Amino acid sequence: MVKRQGDRLIAVPYHVEYKSLLEPMAKALRDAAALSADARFAGFLRLRADALLTDDYYASDLAWLDEQDPRFDVIFAPYETYLDDLLGVKASYGASVLIRNDEESRKLAVYQKYVPEIQDALPLDPADRPSKRGHLTPMEVMDAPYRAGDLRHGYQAVADNLPNDPRIHQEKGTKKIFFKNFMDARVNFVILPIARRLMPPEQAAKASGEGYLASTLLHEISHGLGPAWARRNGRQIDVREAIGPTYSGLEEAKADVVGMFGLEWLLAHGALPTERREEYYASYVAGIFRTLRFGTGEAHGRAEMMEFNFLLENRALTHSAGRYTVDFARMPAVLAQLARTLLLFEARGDRAGAEAWFAKYDQMPAELTAALAATTDIPVDLDPVFSFKDDAR
Repeated sequence: MVKRQGDRLIAVPYHVEYKSLLEPMAKALRDAAALSADARFAGFLRLRADALLTDDYYASDLAWLDEQDPRFDVIFAPYETYLDDLLGVKASYGASVLIRNDEESRKLAVYQKYVPEIQDALPLDPADRPSKRGHLTPMEVMDAPYRAGDLRHGYQAVADNLPNDPRIHQEKGTKKIFFKNFMDARVNFVILPIARRLMPPEQAAKASGEGYLASTLLHEISHGLGPAWARRNGRQIDVREAIGPTYSGLEEAKADVVGMFGLEWLLAHGALPTERREEYYASYVAGIFRTLRFGTGEAHGRAEMMEFNFLLENRALTHSAGRYTVDFARMPAVLAQLARTLLLFEARGDRAGAEAWFAKYDQMPAELTAALAATTDIPVDLDPVFSFKDDAR
C-alpha cells in the first residue's frame, strides 16, 4: 500500500497493512493442515500460512507445485495484477477452494506430455525460449465450490496458470488448474448461444464444449511458454515490469495465440485427431465473441479485440450480414504470424512496440458493435451464487 507520510510517499507491505486480517487467515490454514491426511498438502498449507505473514511466497509456491494429484487444493495468495492499470505489477488477493475431478483430469495427459516440444517449436530464437524439459507442469481439472477476493471480483476465470513468479517458472514450472463447473456454465450459457447468433449456422454447429476446453487448456499451458525474462541491454528483466500496464492484455493475447499455435502443432504431429481441426478453430472464435463484450478496459477483452482485428485484417475471418465466417485454411498461418509478433514483444521487453500494436488493433469496428447488439439477451459472464454462507461450519 502506498501512503502519504508528511510530504513523502511510503510503501507499506501487505503483511503489515493487513495484519489483522492475515493472522486469522494463517490460523485457518494451519487448522486445515492439521485435519488433512495428505502430508504434502498439509505441508503446503503451513508454508502458505507463513507466506501470508511475510509476503514471501517462494517456498510455498515450490511446495504447491510438488503436490501429487491432491484430492483437495486451494488458491490463496495475491497473484494476479489485472487491476493495476498504472504499472501492471501490484497484485490482488484471490482465493478458491478446489475439489479434484479425477475423470476429467486423466484426459490432460496428452497435453502435458508435449509441453517441452511445443516450447521448442515456437517461432523464437532458442535463447528466448528456454527448455521446459524436466520442468513440472501439473494439470488439474477441479470443481470450485467457493471463491473469494480477486477470483470473485468481475471476470470469472475458468482456468489459471500459477504461480506468476518468473523464478518459479524458470526453476520448476507452473500449475494449470481448470475449473470444470465454471467452464461448463460459460460454454452452455454464453459461448454456444453467441456462436449461434454471430457465426454461420454450419460453423456455429462445430463449436463445442470439448473444442473450447482444448483451446483453454493450450491457453493456460502457453502462459508458461515463451520467454521467461525480457532481455534488454544485456540484462534480464521481469517481462511484466518491462512491458508495464499493457502487459496483462499482451500476456492474455500471447497465451491465446501461442495456445492455438500449440494446438496446430499437436494436430500436425498426430497427438490430436485432425478431423476435429475445424471444431477447435470454431470453438476458439466463438470464445473470442464472448470475450469481446467485456470491452478493452479489461485485459482479456483487450487481448481478444486485438486478435479479432488481426484475424479480420488477414482474412482468417470475414464478415457478411452480421455474421463472421472462419477461413479454416488460413487460420494456422495467420495465428503463427501473430504468435511470433507477441512473443518478440515479451522477449525484447518492447513496451513501445506493444503499446503501438494494441493502439492499432484494439478498437471495435462499427459492424462488430452492431453485430454484438444482437446478443444483449445473452449473459456477459457468470455471477456465481454459492450454496453456503461464508460463516458456515
